[in-house]
Amino acid sequence: QVQLMESGGGRVQAGGSLRLSCTASGYTFSGKCMGWLRQSARKEREVVARILTGSGGTWYADSVKGRFTISRDNTKKSIYLQMNNLKPEDTAVYYCAADVRCYVDDVGWTYWGQGTQVTVSS
Repeated sequence: QVQLMESGGGRVQAGGSLRLSCTASGYTFSGKCMGWLRQSARKEREVVARILTGSGGTWYADSVKGRFTISRDNTKKSIYLQMNNLKPEDTAVYYCAADVRCYVDDVGWTYWGQGTQVTVSS
């Protein structure tokens, strides 16, 4: 059974930092595209960062470039999202997702985590 387990969400003041983790089990970690997506009350779910577990290639949404960093540790079957200089508009439920290919939006990803809440206060 495939599982993606997120952790690391919480509440932080604007300008602060959080690190999200996502650990996979039940499938081959290599050769996948994994992403962090978020959904807030005011916006549709969006992809904020993606990483190829094989090559390590990354992609970021313009709204988080320079502030967020996605990384992976294949030995731990995990990906991470380091979020710095957080803004109130980053408040959302953050989801980890995985598939054999990358997607530009929330449609198509096969595997999903349960989500973790990130709240940034001004």
